[in-house]
Amino acid sequence: MPVRETDGSTGHGTGTEGELAVAGLVLAAGGGRRLGGRPKALLRHRGRPLVEHAVSALRSGGCGPVHVVLGAGSERVGAEADLTGGVPVVNPDWAQGMGSSLRAGLDSLTAGGADAVLVVLVDQPGIGAAAVRRVRAAGGARDALVSAVYGGERGHPVLFGADRWPEIARTAVGDRGARAYLRAHAAEVTLVECGDVAEPYDIDTAADLSRLE
Repeated sequence: MPVRETDGSTGHGTGTEGELAVAGLVLAAGGGRRLGGRPKALLRHRGRPLVEHAVSALRSGGCGPVHVVLGAGSERVGAEADLTGGVPVVNPDWAQGMGSSLRAGLDSLTAGGADAVLVVLVDQPGIGAAAVRRVRAAGGARDALVSAVYGGERGHPVLFGADRWPEIARTAVGDRGARAYLRAHAAEVTLVECGDVAEPYDIDTAADLSRLE
């Protein structure tokens, strides 16, 4: 595998021989219907929008480039959040579910030369760079499948080798994302325990907002 040198200012590449060039993907298109219609990307945690936390986690965890799939309120998100270090990708079909955003994100990365992509969800601020690094380190080939687990329960981040992207995109429908593909290829998934470095809670309802700081 050729060397891909890293550029500290952009987060591109891996920098060392034998490592995958792992891109990052933030799925941030959700409209927050159960949160009063506020785009989840703009919910604030520790003084910053959630989308900024997600981009930072991926970049600090060694991923680059980092693409951010936006949908609901995309113009507002672009205006109110600092997406420096991320490449916005607008998914016009975001209301069709997470699957459409995953397809849009994979499509945006196809021509970029990445060997794999590591995916996080914007509404999981308890998942940071430590979990990203751990999952990223477990993927060593273009056909890699890696999933974080928390006490035996699978969650994000997940890593998909580029050789698998076409089939993942084909099966990503509705709100299932890549779940159908991962279930069909369960024996091939490398599981990485991340419960000691991350908390995989979601911000889905008004009651969940109490988890934000």
